[in-house]
Amino acid sequence: MTERTTAGTAAGQTTAGPSGSPVEAVDRALLVLQALAPAGPHGTGLAELASTLGLNKATLHRVLSALRYRGFVAQDPTTGAYLLGASATRLADDFLGEENLPVLLHPALVALCATADELVHLGVLSGSHVVYLDKVEPERSVRVWSAIGRRSPAVTTALGRALLAHRGTDRAMLAGYVRAAEAERPVDADRVWSVLERARETGYATEEQENEVGISCVAVPLLRSGSAIAAVSVTAPAERMTPERLAALHAEMRRVLPPLLPNGITLPE
Repeated sequence: MTERTTAGTAAGQTTAGPSGSPVEAVDRALLVLQALAPAGPHGTGLAELASTLGLNKATLHRVLSALRYRGFVAQDPTTGAYLLGASATRLADDFLGEENLPVLLHPALVALCATADELVHLGVLSGSHVVYLDKVEPERSVRVWSAIGRRSPAVTTALGRALLAHRGTDRAMLAGYVRAAEAERPVDADRVWSVLERARETGYATEEQENEVGISCVAVPLLRSGSAIAAVSVTAPAERMTPERLAALHAEMRRVLPPLLPNGITLPE
């Protein structure tokens, strides 16, 4: 009897059964990858994987061999368990890489700019600095010294602080970022640490005229698997960024951004 595989009804389960897949061999390979992903670095043995997928071992072994050939599956030389290979994990890394983020996230930035009616930036961490990848300007002008490709010390920007707060930065690590920034301007390390701690609690980071006189920002990190890969900020004249406005902008960011983010990217809870 011909084997057919499809996603099972139980969460996280894949089983055999009529699937209607146009190419069964490809469908089997994809189901193997789906089954191996939650197994993590410990992997899954052949017998267990065959039982989970409802495939006989010979069929499954052929699928695994093909996936190993292209690096999508690896096998632990000690236990014999199968796990995701580098080619599989690299797919998401490449798709969500810095080169693609501006295109993937631009609609979200446009929507946020329209809602907030303020300047919106997208940035990523590069060494001790933040690099601006994209910006969307509102109809009313905001005079800010920013440009796509510009670099600013991470510890003096809301973007950088949002990133550092959600990348496991401790006091010792922060000291290195502070030293790098002090080559350009004085930095209050205690204040920065206080902002990072608050950002971990609230889900957003702030900067009040520390990067540019008369300008303040609020930023949220964009998380992938719990770690920040980028951040989005709203920038405005300091007189408009009252504590109440900061809280309101954060609420708008939480409302506007999530539906427009690529799969796998989230905001802090």
